[in-house]
Formats: sequence, structure tokens, C-alpha cells
Amino acid sequence: MSATILIVDDDAEIRELLELLLSGEGYAVRQAESGEAALAMLDSGIDLVILDVMMPGLSGYKTCAYMREVSNVPILFLTARSMDTDLTLGFSAGGDDYLAKPFSNAELLSRVKALLRRYHVYGGKEEVQGDGYLAAHGLRVNRRFNEVFKDGYEISLTELEYQMLRLMLEHRGKIFSAENLYESVWGEPYFSVSANTVMVHIRKLRAKIEDDPQNPQIVKTVWGKGYRVE
Repeated sequence: MSATILIVDDDAEIRELLELLLSGEGYAVRQAESGEAALAMLDSGIDLVILDVMMPGLSGYKTCAYMREVSNVPILFLTARSMDTDLTLGFSAGGDDYLAKPFSNAELLSRVKALLRRYHVYGGKEEVQGDGYLAAHGLRVNRRFNEVFKDGYEISLTELEYQMLRLMLEHRGKIFSAENLYESVWGEPYFSVSANTVMVHIRKLRAKIEDDPQNPQIVKTVWGKGYRVE
């Protein structure tokens, strides 16, 4: 069955162009002209959201944050800006990927296919349970506050450990660089020494959630790139 994509942009011409491109690839497309309209349209039938950042009323970031309260659907941000701070804001709000305008049709389609593949391969629709928990690898993580269970037993994480784990669980399969994690979780500018801070916290997190911290199966290192939860 074809995936359904929700396009959210206040520019009608962009919405029409995206619909033409995506429908030509066999996707079903819905359109929303604002964040408010998108929230009203969001349901379990949506497989991907393409969300403009700069919109009147609710911004793309705020719309994304509200969506994350009820859904784990992948969200691709579209923006005319591509600063690292914008990337961090997007991840902090719950976005999965970020595409700066102008972009090629091939690049957009490649991102769309990758997000949909990751969503379905990693069971995105089942990741957020009805009780508001993220579940994977024997873990149950409360999305609203620091409450984490491993194989049914509650484990104690620091707030920073919890925030890192939740961020990576919400975006399973996505590689987070040390800079992404530091600026998203610590909320401070990244410097070269910050990489050691992230590494130490990753090590402490693994000691609490991994069966064998020396051979981690949950939070994996992608050498030269960062960390991810598969």
C-alpha cells in the first residue's frame, strides 16, 4: 500500500509542486497550509510529514513539537536556512531530517524514501505505545519525564542520560554526532572539549542499559560519525 505524505507549507505553489513530484512517485499526498491545519489532519494514516520551518502562526518547530506529543511519524523539515543552530533546533523539536532550499527533486525523493524505509523497518508506528512510552530493545522510556524500565525493572538515569536516550530512541536508525547530541541535550554551544563530555555520558548510559557495556547492542558507535540506536 502506498505511503501517505502530509505537506505543510503556507506557500500554495510549493505545496502543489511537491504534490506533483511525490504523487508521480506513487505516494498519496495531503496538503495543509498552516501548522494548525496540519495538527488537525494528523492521524495514523500519515506516514511522513514534510514541514516548512518559516510559517505564520505556528512555526514548523512548534508544529513539530506538538506532533511529537501524539505521534512518532517521521518529519522532514524544509527551510531556506541551513545553519547548524537550525539543525539543532530541528532535532530538539523532534524532527528527523532537514533539507535546505533550494534542493533538487532527486535529493528530496532520496530523503523521503530513506525516512519511510527507516520508519517501517524499525517499526516506527509501534514505537510509541498507547501509554506514552517509547519501547525498543527491552527498554520502556516515558516520553514526558525521566522514567525508564529495562526488562520490566526500573533503572535510574540522570536527566542528561535520559534526554540522550529518549532523543535517539525517538529517531531510531539516525546517526547523531557528538555536536548534535551536545547542543540538543545540553542546550549549549559545542566546542571541541564537548566531545569528551558526550563520550563520558554515553559510557555511563551504556553501563546502565546494556547487557554488556563493552559490546553495546542498543547505543551503537558509528565510527567517525557519532551514535545511534537501531
